[in-house]
Amino acid sequence: MYRVWNFVTNYSLLLIFGALIALVWANTDPHSYHVLVEYPLWFNDTIGVSMEKWVKLMGEDAEAFGHAETAKVLTAHYLVNDILMAFFFAIAGKEVWEAVILKNGSLRGKKAATPLFATAGGMFGPIGVYLGLAAFLGSDTYDAVANGWAIPTATDIAFSYLVGRLVFGAGHPAVRFLLLLAIADDAAGLIILAIFYPTGDLAPAWLLLSLASAVGVYVFFNWLPRRLDRGDQIRPRSTWVRQKLSWWPYLVAGALSWFGFAQSGLHPALGLLPIVPTLPHADRAFGIFAEAEQYLTDLLNHTEHLLKHPVEVVLFLFGLMNAGVEFSAIGDPTWLVLAGLIIGKPIGVLLFGYVGAHTLRLGLPEGMRTVDLFVIGCVAAIGFTVSLFVASVAFEPGPVQDAAKMGALFSFAAAAISLVAGKVTRVQKREA
Repeated sequence: MYRVWNFVTNYSLLLIFGALIALVWANTDPHSYHVLVEYPLWFNDTIGVSMEKWVKLMGEDAEAFGHAETAKVLTAHYLVNDILMAFFFAIAGKEVWEAVILKNGSLRGKKAATPLFATAGGMFGPIGVYLGLAAFLGSDTYDAVANGWAIPTATDIAFSYLVGRLVFGAGHPAVRFLLLLAIADDAAGLIILAIFYPTGDLAPAWLLLSLASAVGVYVFFNWLPRRLDRGDQIRPRSTWVRQKLSWWPYLVAGALSWFGFAQSGLHPALGLLPIVPTLPHADRAFGIFAEAEQYLTDLLNHTEHLLKHPVEVVLFLFGLMNAGVEFSAIGDPTWLVLAGLIIGKPIGVLLFGYVGAHTLRLGLPEGMRTVDLFVIGCVAAIGFTVSLFVASVAFEPGPVQDAAKMGALFSFAAAAISLVAGKVTRVQKREA
């Protein structure tokens, strides 16, 4: 039913390729890499990082770019992390939206109860380990790294799903459980980014622009055509809107929503999320990685298919712009992030999953053992993409951010740990 290999090849390998280039570049010629990341694409008064911050980041190199005094600078890093990554989070939001809203959504009903408990454990466990060890290292370390508490809560859905298949086999119920956990983790991660990591002073009035964009595009290009077509099986107005206008009204609404987020102080990479639910959607979904998804012709799935290849490029650029960390940057934040992931995740998933499955008697999927929860936690400890992203917003550019990013990169060690855990716990692989 599920075809993960193409997804991993298209998305994850390009991301890894970009990250590897960045690592090599940053460790052979850090100065030129730094200039690339902060390269000014547009001096303006509306979009980008503040001029003051850019000059501080560029240092003496800022003088090489002759420019008039403006309030903002659109840099290469801002373009990728704050604008282009909005399309990546829109796809993640689409999967979460389907899982929650559709009648047979994977995050609805009793079948999702235990995975949701395990998801909570997979977040509280890493936070507890991260902050607990930071406190043990002393108040200076704690104060320096405390804002990065959300970094080890992330789960890289594509890599974790791939490793889960290797450990359990494609037909094992634990793989489905892992997928539900990862989707719920994505949803929680989006909420954390919005609430705890604003990009500037909050100006919530600007969110009215995002709200108006979402409501307007839904009413005029989704609800109204269907309303006017009631009783008419030909549905001429809905068909005209779908064929002639397609996704263009939603792109315009998305641009306005993104701008509202950017001006409100919330992270603009989340700016397309309010628009996702407004697109016409089929009454069912086959699930992320499902081959059958490509045959759905509703506008939401059609738009996701159109975004597929552009987002591949975006993830390559994301790896290139964010993974360029010098190995000399390894420090306390590296080990705190890594400990949060490879210790906190398995323990948290096991404890909370046990409470949900046995104490509250919500149960586990047929054929899945309690000890499998621990192995699932090991697999979910691969943070990578979202951990890198959170590290980039949790800390200002500098040694602490670089060290935390290295911890996110090192989380790939969880793949090897998962394979060992599967052997030790005698997981019986089941192929589809």
